[in-house]
This record gives sequence, structure tokens and C-alpha cells, in this order.
Amino acid sequence: MKRILSSALLASAIGLNATGTGHAQDGMTITVYKTPWCGCCHVWTEAVQKAGYTVKVHDIEDLTQVKKQAGVSAELEACHTAVLDTGRKYVLEGHVPIEAVEKLMSERPEIRGIATPGMPSGSLGMGNDPNARYDVLAFTGNAADRPTVFYEAGKR
Repeated sequence: MKRILSSALLASAIGLNATGTGHAQDGMTITVYKTPWCGCCHVWTEAVQKAGYTVKVHDIEDLTQVKKQAGVSAELEACHTAVLDTGRKYVLEGHVPIEAVEKLMSERPEIRGIATPGMPSGSLGMGNDPNARYDVLAFTGNAADRPTVFYEAGKR
């Protein structure tokens, strides 16, 4: 039963190119799928909410189906998956910094989403060090397409 509910929630949240409502201020709604015991995901979620986004959290024990439906490849995986609803839905995988989310919102590229693979030290939720250097990658969801650098954290 839990798996059926998770699949239904996911199918509605990750549907790409769907129109949606529910904007908070100038921000948008971000739906976060995470495991219930992950503290760094909780910190990331709180920071996104503090930045002015409306945040909906779904605690799920196994994120395998979420990542699969979101088009997140193994090389891009991190500890949580989120969906940013801008009227078009983008996947945010892992500890994506607010600056990368803002860039995504302003540019609105034709991609599936952006990812901060793994759990880079100093990323948002992992210490939040503004000088930490790591890449945020853009991906299309097509296995044939290589991810590209979308945002370079820690560069000034």
C-alpha cells in the first residue's frame, strides 16, 4: 500500500511540462522526497523554506522509484530528490545551492533538472560553506546525454 501511494504521489509531482500553481512570494513550490532519518536533507529543506519557497516533504524509506521516475542516473544520485514547480517541473537532486535554483528559475533551460551528486562537504545541508567548491550538473533525463556543468559553487 505504501509503495502504491508513493508511486501515485511521485507520478503527479514529477510529471514534466505540466502547469502548476502554488507559488510562494516570487518563489515556487518545492516537493522534497527524502528518507525520514536523514538529517542533512532536513537541513537542506529548512534552508530552502527559509529562502522563501513553499516546501512539501514526503518521507519515503526507499527512494529508488523516485529517482528512476525523475530520470536521475546513478552518477547523479544524492540523498534526496526534489521537484521545483515553476509552471514547468524541474528535478533538484541532492544538496543543490539556492543560487543554482535561482539561476534555474531565471534561465528556465530545456533540461530535466540539476544535481549536486553525492554529498559534497560544504554544500547546503552539509555545512553550508560559501567557499566550498563543487559542481551542480544539468541533466536531460536521457541516458545518452552527458550531464553538463550548470553552476560552479564557491567560484566568485
